[in-house]
Amino acid sequence: MIDLYYWPTPNGHKITIFLEEAGLAYTIHPVNISAGDQFKPEFLAISPNNRMPAIVDKAPADGGEPISIFESGAILQYLAEKTGKFLPSDVRGRKTVAEWLFWQVGGLGPMAGQNHHFVQYAPEQVPYAIDRYVKETNRLYGVLNKRLAGRAFIAGNELTIADMAAYPWIVPHERQRQDLAQFPDLKRWFESIQQRPAVIRAYEKGKAVAAQPAVTEEGKKILFGQTAANVKG
Repeated sequence: MIDLYYWPTPNGHKITIFLEEAGLAYTIHPVNISAGDQFKPEFLAISPNNRMPAIVDKAPADGGEPISIFESGAILQYLAEKTGKFLPSDVRGRKTVAEWLFWQVGGLGPMAGQNHHFVQYAPEQVPYAIDRYVKETNRLYGVLNKRLAGRAFIAGNELTIADMAAYPWIVPHERQRQDLAQFPDLKRWFESIQQRPAVIRAYEKGKAVAAQPAVTEEGKKILFGQTAANVKG
């Protein structure tokens, strides 16, 4: 059984997609990031960076005590290794998946996240910042579109954790001021992932947790005003 500490954001959706695709049993523990749940001591004990998602695997492969994992990329890698699914067994295949997984966690996610912040949430419009992150998001869409030319999935012909990592960050493409029609191979891939039954179930689970996660003015202070003082042991 997996305990999933979760809120329906792109990083949260990555993990529910994997769990649904793999058919693993899991229990969702909502972490309302706009209410500050991520600073509760019990959550910081498993996620010291005060970010969700995080998991606790109550039945690790070594048969020992429960294992906690934080950071969405690390969680995907851990679950893929635990189950033997969605990660190639050969050296070259694993290398390719790792490259694109780290591309997402180091590039697409952070850049699209800054896009969301300055386009949607910043208290004042900063044209330079908006232009910077909308263009960088556009560049990354172009990189992914090129990669997907002639491929069903990011790493080749099989679904992997690289696809699960990238897809949720493309879902809010309209908010990111991106037109999928400009990226035909990316659009084809996106629509194929969107129609998968496990992905549909994963997003329905998210709606059950929060139909439309609202970011209030108080929530913005919690989300965007953090310093070292917020990290409580």
